[in-house]
Amino acid sequence: MAEMNTRNRTLLNEYLNLDQPDDLIQAMYIWIDGSGEGLRCKTRTVTVSHDVKSLDDLPIWNFDGSSTGQAEGSNSDVYLYPVAMFRDPFRRGKNKLVLCETYKYNKQPTESNKRKTCKAVMEQVKGHVPWFGIEQEYTLLDIDGHPYGWPKNGYPGPQGPYYCGVGANKVYGREVMEAHYRACLYAGVKIAGTNAEVMPAQGEFQVGPCEGIDMGDHLWIARFLLHRVAEDFGIIVTFDPKPMPGDWNGAGAHTNFSTKEMRDAGGLKVIEAAIQKLSTKHKEHICAYDPNGGSDNARRLTGFHETSSIHDFSAGVANRGASIRIPRQVGEDGCGYFEDRRPSSNCDPYSVTEILIRTCVLGE
Repeated sequence: MAEMNTRNRTLLNEYLNLDQPDDLIQAMYIWIDGSGEGLRCKTRTVTVSHDVKSLDDLPIWNFDGSSTGQAEGSNSDVYLYPVAMFRDPFRRGKNKLVLCETYKYNKQPTESNKRKTCKAVMEQVKGHVPWFGIEQEYTLLDIDGHPYGWPKNGYPGPQGPYYCGVGANKVYGREVMEAHYRACLYAGVKIAGTNAEVMPAQGEFQVGPCEGIDMGDHLWIARFLLHRVAEDFGIIVTFDPKPMPGDWNGAGAHTNFSTKEMRDAGGLKVIEAAIQKLSTKHKEHICAYDPNGGSDNARRLTGFHETSSIHDFSAGVANRGASIRIPRQVGEDGCGYFEDRRPSSNCDPYSVTEILIRTCVLGE
């Protein structure tokens, strides 16, 4: 399989190296499908007289929503509205990746379009300058669905040596991690770092700090890039929050959040007030923190493997077993941010960031 992927990539590069007309670009439109966690994409040729720098240069497009769980076959056209643009690390040159919102035939947002309301809320509170950073965990699988690098008829050694590990017996799939990192930098994604995680074949990348709606935009494109890079290596990426049952860590999307008031001197009091508000809305947040209303997270938030119980709200300084963690440095500085450790790895970042704003800033 690896030899075939290498041979195919070499052959493909022969074609990608062909000259491209100066007035034509390839724009890959990317959207979230009806599952609320899957990504889809397709490409169109766009005529340009210069490098595309504005979304106004990109037309509204459509797709068959009956094939993505977003429309019925009798009325299947769903519209794609370009909302964010990134450089294309696969085709390079002036070619673009275009993140889109999805709208029904009547121009109303589809059920999986969580960005529209998130954008409205972020506009409402932009004076508070909300910053977010998300630590995205994921698991690599072989083409047969078994964790990448694991023995085919057994299990690797117990957890412990794999987190931030070094060595062929500690890290599986570093080539995907490194390629993804560089692809994000090229594309313009605000990737902050990456590391091997606690379970073998599990990794993490961090995106942020991002202000407002940019958090969701950049994380979704980073996820797309990870899927696309892994595809080239013949490896599958899963964002399932508990891909392996038993004594193995799950996968989350720990979300760091602050406002200008939290970051200013004395901001710890604002953080503590926000945590108090969160304590009264635990069930609502759990419902918003995975695409299936909390059922996915129920497999992960057991109170074990560095998680809090899904049934209880808790907070503490430097406590990775709490719902909300205040970093020790923030406690010492008296200002900064807090980390919500409840969002699942397959969460919609638009839903997560929106409800954090609604609870902590708007007091809803």
